[in-house]
Amino acid sequence: MKREKTIEAEVKGYISGLLRTNFGKGPTSVYVAIQKPFIVIHLREFLGPTEKVLMSQNQSAQVQKIRDLLMAELNEQVKMDLLKLAELDIKEIYADWNLENKTGLLILELSGEAAEQTEWPQSIDKNAFFQEVVDVSRKAQKEPEKTEVYWLNARTVLIRRTGILIELEKELIKNNFTEELKLAKRPLESKLIYGSALERILKRGIVEVFTDWNFKEEVGYIVLLIEPER
Repeated sequence: MKREKTIEAEVKGYISGLLRTNFGKGPTSVYVAIQKPFIVIHLREFLGPTEKVLMSQNQSAQVQKIRDLLMAELNEQVKMDLLKLAELDIKEIYADWNLENKTGLLILELSGEAAEQTEWPQSIDKNAFFQEVVDVSRKAQKEPEKTEVYWLNARTVLIRRTGILIELEKELIKNNFTEELKLAKRPLESKLIYGSALERILKRGIVEVFTDWNFKEEVGYIVLLIEPER
């Protein structure tokens, strides 16, 4: 794989162009955090002209649904393009949007890349953090069978949970209510995170929360963007 700085620049340029072409407007800024097997892309000031009209009419759920559908259509194109452009073999793409803040987040999960060891900040109680994440998951659905936490950088924390779905959710997915389930779970999990003790454990504020799932694999992601350490 190419050097990290080269990959970062190529991913920034490609994603900006892709979104501009398909959404009518690209983000004002794109920030990329890389830690194998994850590439996290944070988008700022990203809201298209048509989306602004829908938002003004309180149609944020419709905007979310359209974006999810469009990203699902673009997945294979993104995988092929980034393989050619940056030699990235992408296994899965996840996305979430904070429409009120005009921000978004993409997670690229790479194939065949071993997870890098995460250096845990000494000032944060690791066990307390893990337990709080498990408690949040339990309130939203059930305790995950496995929880992994990756510090991509000082302000970006990625949480990967497997084995999280309850039987009712599995039935909804089986009956093709996947998008409706996502639209319900996103605000619920964000609310539970902001209402949890995570900020106290982190000793700093949580700026934004992004979530997405692969229901087929029963995998869920949470990305926390946090304030700088005081």
